[in-house]
Amino acid sequence: MTREILIVAAALALALGGTPVARRLAHQFGVLDQPNARKVHVKPTPLLGGVAIYSAFVLALLFLGDRFYVNQVVGIFVGASFVSFLGLVDDSRGLHPLIKLGGQIVAALILVLSGVYADIFPGNGLDVALTVLWVVGITNAMNLLDNMDGLSGGLAAIAAAFFMVLAGLSHQYLVGALAAALLGACIGFLRYNFNPASIFMGDSGSLFLGFVLAATAIKLRFPSNVVLVTWMIPVLVLGLPIFDTTLVFISRLRRGLNPLTTPGKDHISHRLARLMGGSRREAVLTCYLLAGAFGLIAIFLTQAAILEAYAVGLTVLSICLWALWRLEQTPVSDPPTP
Repeated sequence: MTREILIVAAALALALGGTPVARRLAHQFGVLDQPNARKVHVKPTPLLGGVAIYSAFVLALLFLGDRFYVNQVVGIFVGASFVSFLGLVDDSRGLHPLIKLGGQIVAALILVLSGVYADIFPGNGLDVALTVLWVVGITNAMNLLDNMDGLSGGLAAIAAAFFMVLAGLSHQYLVGALAAALLGACIGFLRYNFNPASIFMGDSGSLFLGFVLAATAIKLRFPSNVVLVTWMIPVLVLGLPIFDTTLVFISRLRRGLNPLTTPGKDHISHRLARLMGGSRREAVLTCYLLAGAFGLIAIFLTQAAILEAYAVGLTVLSICLWALWRLEQTPVSDPPTP
């Protein structure tokens, strides 16, 4: 665990130093997020925070990671770099949603070809399909969550922290190193991104975070329990992004909107802010607490018997379904008609 702590510290320092540089570059090259009716910020804000997160993550692993293990995750580095580059192009010039989706599928297939895929079903066909669905789903879920100051970066840091703890409990250095680098990079970036933010991560950051978290979850193994239980652990650690994506899809489909291309203030963060009298900071902190609760349940499941695990899982699912219904009652504003 000592090496993981050093990686956290290195990534944190690199992100603290690199984010102001990324902010200056964004101003210099005009890579700014302009305010509009569907966004909560009111002035143009730099968008290159993702570059700082990416750089801190990669450099921390190169400096302090064990080269034997790092060489095993070339596929993760290549795939993460690819989706981050797609996000950077989208931030600066704009990309059609189908091109972004196609790029995410290619990145997921890069993972599979490098040997990083789910190992749940007999044979490889279903595992490959599940891996692509999981990677694309989590990548987009983190992208959708990047809608308030400090939200996506904070939730990624919490998920990475739980993955690091889970890796430590089962002595998996590789997963622990990946999670540690992501944790430090996110915390360093949050120094400038928490409300009121002076820089956003942009798609280059949110897509990168989602991809790395999805890949880290796939690499995580739980030798002390059976797969009938352990599949639930990464799902719970990333439970809030999954919940938010489900909420947004259901809400937009019910209103006759395309859930993939329609923007709007209909995420869990927006709805919590309305319930809390408009406080975006309180909404973000509440999301942090919910993500922490999901993570603690995930740690419990590592040692749970099958009946215990499914009793807890069904309880969590019931609460989530109730929360979906309750939050759907909160009024949302549809985006203006073009």
